[in-house]
Amino acid sequence: MAPANGVGHRVKFIWKYSETGLMRVLKLLMFLAQAITLGLAAAFLIVLFWPELLPQRDSGPVEIRQLVSHGESSAPAAPAPGSYASAVERAAPAVVNINTAKVVTLKAHPFANDPLFRQFFGSQEGRERKRTETGMGSGVIVSEQGYVLTNHHVVGGADTIQVTLRDGRSTTAKVIGSDRDTDVAVIKLDLPRLPAITLGQSEKMRIGDVVLAIGNPFGFGQTVTMGIVSATGRNQLGINTFENFIQTDAAINPGNSGGALVDTGGNLIGINTAIFSQTGSSVGIGFAIPIGLAREVMDQIIRHGRPLRGWLGFQAHALTPELRAAFNLNKDLEGVIIAGVVRDGPAHKAGLQVEDVILSVDGKKIRDAREVLLAISQHKPGDALKLEILRGGKTVTLNAVAGERPAQALRTE
Repeated sequence: MAPANGVGHRVKFIWKYSETGLMRVLKLLMFLAQAITLGLAAAFLIVLFWPELLPQRDSGPVEIRQLVSHGESSAPAAPAPGSYASAVERAAPAVVNINTAKVVTLKAHPFANDPLFRQFFGSQEGRERKRTETGMGSGVIVSEQGYVLTNHHVVGGADTIQVTLRDGRSTTAKVIGSDRDTDVAVIKLDLPRLPAITLGQSEKMRIGDVVLAIGNPFGFGQTVTMGIVSATGRNQLGINTFENFIQTDAAINPGNSGGALVDTGGNLIGINTAIFSQTGSSVGIGFAIPIGLAREVMDQIIRHGRPLRGWLGFQAHALTPELRAAFNLNKDLEGVIIAGVVRDGPAHKAGLQVEDVILSVDGKKIRDAREVLLAISQHKPGDALKLEILRGGKTVTLNAVAGERPAQALRTE
């Protein structure tokens, strides 16, 4: 039995030893599992509430990491240029400061015949009082031959025009021509080595495009401001007869008139001409003449001394509900009704009559007086036009030959 008891004792000892080791292993595994579980829970809480404590990989631009961390979007924004200095360096040398002077003859003093006035100031008979009025503005050199684009209201009627370049040179300028209807004027400098600006494409400018305004605000000297294109094709503002403005929020102030509106490449896309303001200073609504329109006027002024525009000679009003009712017209009819015709003018010779309704010009539908004005003025004198009119309830076609638009034809088409 002894041997058997001995073997059994040894087997029992080995089993007890193995059981003890297994328990220890199991306890160790349970401890490790608990530690891993606690670690994962802690990591989850850190990621959820304190993500900034985690190390960041430099895997892309900061903007991308910020957008991803906030869960907004993973698409990077287009980087904005840090400076427009290159555009200014290209355009600014061609922008000039303009100072004008005009001698004005004043009427006799209203109290010149009063005996008490004469007692103190003497007789004013035969005395002319004169005063010199000065003005300031800007201009843009558009050719090496010295042609400068500016505004009619800057140089119109001036006796002397003094132009100062960015490089410090100064000279007097000669007016080549001026157009009140678009507020465009062309003057000429007689200097060598003139820096000319590059003309851009104003018709391709989009709302939101960045633009720079360069000019001489308040006579401080050349100044650059930045903004965007706020709107295009602005009209019916009552500023000019022909309006097709670029609107911008780039700061434009008195003295900026005639200056440059350029794109981010330094190309000229407009001539700054007006602001909307109740204070006289910029409130973020400025208007520029598109270079496409200004260039067309400039070319005609250089060639002919004036812009040549078609003209027929009539007064027209848009059809309102009241006019449609008064003349028994269809409530949906579009066109302009003739209120007056210039005697012996092109329209009169073509047979146009008062109360006729113009429906179209050369096939282009007409809705208001501005549209008929533009449709006719885009023709040159001598061009043939076809007018579709409504007369007495019947549609009639008239053939007219455009004359040259008179300088003071502000109320006739």
